[in-house]
Amino acid sequence: MFLLNVKAHYDSAHFLRNYHGKCENLHGHHYVVEAALSYDDVGPGGMAFDFTEAKKHLRAIANELDHKNINDVPPFTELEPSAENQARWIFGELQRRLGADGEHLAYVRVWETPNQWAQYSPRPVW
Repeated sequence: MFLLNVKAHYDSAHFLRNYHGKCENLHGHHYVVEAALSYDDVGPGGMAFDFTEAKKHLRAIANELDHKNINDVPPFTELEPSAENQARWIFGELQRRLGADGEHLAYVRVWETPNQWAQYSPRPVW
């Protein structure tokens, strides 16, 4: 099996509505988001999937969150903008944009800091 990984980043603010502590206040992060696609084999060109294509879509999604208060961006106007929910939302957006190749999306991981991240996958990939 081949696992391909691409990264993008966005600088954004958010606050957690249903949390009591420091994170209930507006604060910012330099988020790094990574997405992995899994394939059983490579194609005729020796690649499982074109990195450029995956990066293009992931960067477009990251740009939708960049330099914004995530709480003001749908669906986070209603949904808690936690790293977990961001990972799940980005996964769905990326899967949709990849079309048929979206079935190969293994996970999306959102890093809030260099030392902590949340990952979403509809199936176990640990």
